[in-house]
This record gives sequence, C-alpha cells and structure tokens, in this order.
Amino acid sequence: MGFTELFILAVGLAMDAFAVSVCKGLSLGETKLKHSVTAGLYFGGFQAIMPLIGYMLGIRFQHMIQRVDHWIAFVLLLIIGINMIREAKEQEECSSSMKPKDMLPMAVATSIDALAVGVTFAFLGVNIVWAVSLIGVITFILSAVGVKVGRVFGFKYKSKAEILGGAVLILMGIKILLEHLGLLG
Repeated sequence: MGFTELFILAVGLAMDAFAVSVCKGLSLGETKLKHSVTAGLYFGGFQAIMPLIGYMLGIRFQHMIQRVDHWIAFVLLLIIGINMIREAKEQEECSSSMKPKDMLPMAVATSIDALAVGVTFAFLGVNIVWAVSLIGVITFILSAVGVKVGRVFGFKYKSKAEILGGAVLILMGIKILLEHLGLLG
C-alpha cells in the first residue's frame, strides 16, 4: 500500500471523527482554539491507537489465514464502509461538552472501524508506524477543522463526509481484492 492509498484511507477513516467534530462545533456556540485541539487530540489519538491494536491482533493470526487475507480485508472494509454510509442518514444529537467523560466514548466509537483496518494492515504488510502516524495526524487536523466548520456550516456537510468516508473504504476494499486476484496491476 503506497502513500497515496494510505492517505486516502486515512481521510476515509477520519470522516466519522470529522462528522462528530462538526456536530460539536455546531453545538458549542462560541468555538475556541482549545475546542479544536481537544477534538483533534481525542479523535486523532484514538484513530492512531486503534489500528495499532488491530495490527497486533492481525499479526498473531496472520499465518493461520494467509490464503484468505485479501478476502478478509475486502469484507472488513466493505462492512465498515456500508456502516458509515448507513449512519450518515441518521440524525444524532451532539452535546457541547468537551469533558473527558463525554469525549472518550465518542473517540472510541469513531475509531472502532480503525481497529478493523489495523487487522487488514497486518495482512497487507503495511509499515504500521508510518500508517498510524499518518492516520493520527490526518484525523487530528480534520477533527480540529471540523469544530470550526461545524460552527460555520452546521449539519450541511456532516452526512456528506460520512458517505464519502464509507465510499472510500469500500473502494479500497475492492482494490485490495482485485489486486490479490490479479485483476489489477
């Protein structure tokens, strides 16, 4: 997986966190730099930690499922992508609180898909340090920007971001499968 593919995947994974950050920005009233940094740290941190955990789990079982690893990667990315698209249509309430008791569950919830992607990284032989760093930084930036975007634009872009993220993950899954089947060069 090259830089461009990893970058696109990182943006796709960050879309859930971006959407929640937009919601936070909408509910805050007045946004400050600390709100953007807080959202960026929570979401970016968990988006970096979860694929690392998934990678460690995937490495443990890689030798057992090496012959079907491309199918597993495809199915996981397909399921995650479809879920993101489905959730884009749901309207959810968002609290303006930036306290740990409110941010932690949201950070975990938005990064569960990154855990599954981490498992696929183990099968694909991705440089995990580079991957989790890129995912964390991109999510940090998009989450920090999302708080400001939410204040300015509101819910208009929230569902579009989730749909885009889901579509990117589905397309990455299809690409991985086609490459392993020898249908893509």
